[in-house]
Amino acid sequence: MLVHQITNVSVDSFRQRSEGKKIVLLYPWTSYRNLFLTHFLSNAKQGLLYYRISEEQKTLVDWLGGLLEEFNSILPGFGKHLEQALRERGNATRLGEAFGTDMGAFADPVTLFIDELDRVGMDADFNQFIKAVVPAMPSHAQIAFSSRLLMYQPWYDMVARGDALVLGTEQRRDDLMFTVENMPKPQLEVYAFGRGHALVNGQPISNWDGALPRNLFFFFMDNPLVTRDEIFETFWPELSVKEATNVFHVTKRKITERISMKIPDGGNYELTQYNSGFYMPSEKLVRHYDVGDFQDTVEKALVANSEREETALLMRAIDIYRAPFLQTVEMPWVQERRDTLRQLYSQALIQMGRIWSKRGDDHRSLGFYTRALKETPEREDIHRQVMGLYFKMGLSDDAKMQYKRLREILTTRFGIEPSRETQELLATIEGR
Repeated sequence: MLVHQITNVSVDSFRQRSEGKKIVLLYPWTSYRNLFLTHFLSNAKQGLLYYRISEEQKTLVDWLGGLLEEFNSILPGFGKHLEQALRERGNATRLGEAFGTDMGAFADPVTLFIDELDRVGMDADFNQFIKAVVPAMPSHAQIAFSSRLLMYQPWYDMVARGDALVLGTEQRRDDLMFTVENMPKPQLEVYAFGRGHALVNGQPISNWDGALPRNLFFFFMDNPLVTRDEIFETFWPELSVKEATNVFHVTKRKITERISMKIPDGGNYELTQYNSGFYMPSEKLVRHYDVGDFQDTVEKALVANSEREETALLMRAIDIYRAPFLQTVEMPWVQERRDTLRQLYSQALIQMGRIWSKRGDDHRSLGFYTRALKETPEREDIHRQVMGLYFKMGLSDDAKMQYKRLREILTTRFGIEPSRETQELLATIEGR
């Protein structure tokens, strides 16, 4: 069973949490989504139907036809209303009503799990279909969707009515895309570990009109309180203040346009607002930032009240760190930030190594230490830990090879030899 601290949703609690919810959404961009899905599928066999949309099924009719064909082979007679609607070339509403009615053919509670929903175009037909399915379904049936992309509608209205549940947002620090509010604000999700992605109400920003708006966007996200002078020094140190001001306002306006075009109300949604000499997050948007979550989680781990809590927080932080910070951008501020976050990630791995070492699990401890050394190979103290573990496990040759790697790193990068403490450990390993 999944540990509750990692997923915040155990399989045992799934039915209880989703009781009365006809639609269950597994939120994308969460590090434990696949972990939960795998465990759920392997343990919740009773009352579960699973269907994965294939790459070729790009339309509503395509995947409904494929689902009907597959389920008819294992559940003879399933989907007679849907089959009739497809034969009659019914519209999306008719298909939804038929599908919902077929879900009522099961006497016992049932969950239909649709995987890789994002393969299907989430257009007007899809929205009509989903809106028609829900009222036609009985209370003991539900459909769970797994997708790498979730649009704002039709899901938000269903969450607001209480028909839908979103799983996978439990540990995010900010307000969420599907949080029900009296005056809901657009939700901006930014993922800077890796190549860098930004979504507005679930829709990705794919065209930035050049590298400069994109880079300034991520700079604002990573620096929530910054002066104009700091911005100019980072991006246009060679320009005069007048020239830099012109370029800055043009670039900032492009960022606003890219965000606003994803929000259908025609409003003007700026990423930042200016106050008391600082550019700070705009109150018009709710931000979610994976780097901020990562740092917050590591900081909480440092002051955790128990080893169990510390372990859960460290694993959460390690999961968030998917790849180096903005790995395709080589601006100086990005390189500096990337190194800082890499050091923090390495420290989280090291602390997990120490926890498992204290628990007497040398193999797990060794795994975390070696992962940490891939990020910070200059850490001589961790090389010693690895050497000691190899020696303890009877792998003296591996311990000697570890010393050789350390020596090459220290002499190449810093022109120094390993410390006396490390050389004494090597002597012990060699039996001198």
